Amino acid sequence: MTARGRAKVVPLRPDGHGARSGDHADGGDPGDAARERSRVVPLPVRGESDQRLSPGGLLDFVRRRVSGDYEVDEFGFDAELTENVLLPLVRPLYERWFRVTTTGVDNIPDTGGALLVSNHSGVLPLDAVMTAFAVHQEHPERRFLRMLGADLVFDTPVLGSLARKTGQTLACHPDAERLLRDGQLVGVWPEGFKGIGKPFSARYKLQRFGRGGFVSAALRTSAPIIPCAIVGAEEIYPKIGDIRPLARLLRLPYFPVTPFFPLLGPLGTVPLPTKWYIEFGEPIRTDGYAADADDDQMLVLTLTDQVRESIQNMLYRRLARRRGIFSG
Repeated sequence: MTARGRAKVVPLRPDGHGARSGDHADGGDPGDAARERSRVVPLPVRGESDQRLSPGGLLDFVRRRVSGDYEVDEFGFDAELTENVLLPLVRPLYERWFRVTTTGVDNIPDTGGALLVSNHSGVLPLDAVMTAFAVHQEHPERRFLRMLGADLVFDTPVLGSLARKTGQTLACHPDAERLLRDGQLVGVWPEGFKGIGKPFSARYKLQRFGRGGFVSAALRTSAPIIPCAIVGAEEIYPKIGDIRPLARLLRLPYFPVTPFFPLLGPLGTVPLPTKWYIEFGEPIRTDGYAADADDDQMLVLTLTDQVRESIQNMLYRRLARRRGIFSG
């Protein structure tokens, strides 16, 4: 019996699949259980282009929330809330403000674990949010992108809880590998704060990718690596300065100064309506290496450089074809 107002937690079994209350050790088709686990039943909506819940759908949604008749996985991911409430809130930004054009979505596998690696920029990580929406909106299987985030995200009140509910988890090897083995699509932005906080003068120049931790996770799980390049996010908040004493006081990696912030106050936090392009490149396979390939640091660094170079080349090609920052 589920406690009132508390969601049912769907744990991952040792083989990486989720166990549900309807699974039995003495029978049943594991494939049926896996399909049922990944199924999300949308709530009633008013139309294909209007994702607002109908009054009846909203009432049913609230009733399930109050009674606890909904599920989250052990990472806190709430598929129903994400599918029917949170992602529709992002739609206006994606379609009307940034007018995102997405290409190469067929490079994302329909099923199975895969690691999506992207450039990072924009002062605030809106590029990660837009990428997650693009994957779910444009991919025929409407896959969820399980993003790996920094400690700061999960240490921030409200934001940390919201991140968990949308499927994000801490950027660490155990969580990444557990998700990949469970057949999830995992997203990582290896530039980290160096990427989103770089000055406007360094736009579209990839920062260091660290020591290749994401490559090690892909090798250990034989998951393909999908390079992703985002053009347009660099200009939403042109960073021309950094107030470091204030950043230290607020325990932030940086306190940005843009042409509009903090000069215009809250109005300066509105992102510029640049035209965005998100491109998913050809997968880099890792299933052909030996079982202990992740111990070969030279191989790890070589693959890291290969992924980084692939993303950088995609950025340069797209920038060469771009007619303008706002018009594309």
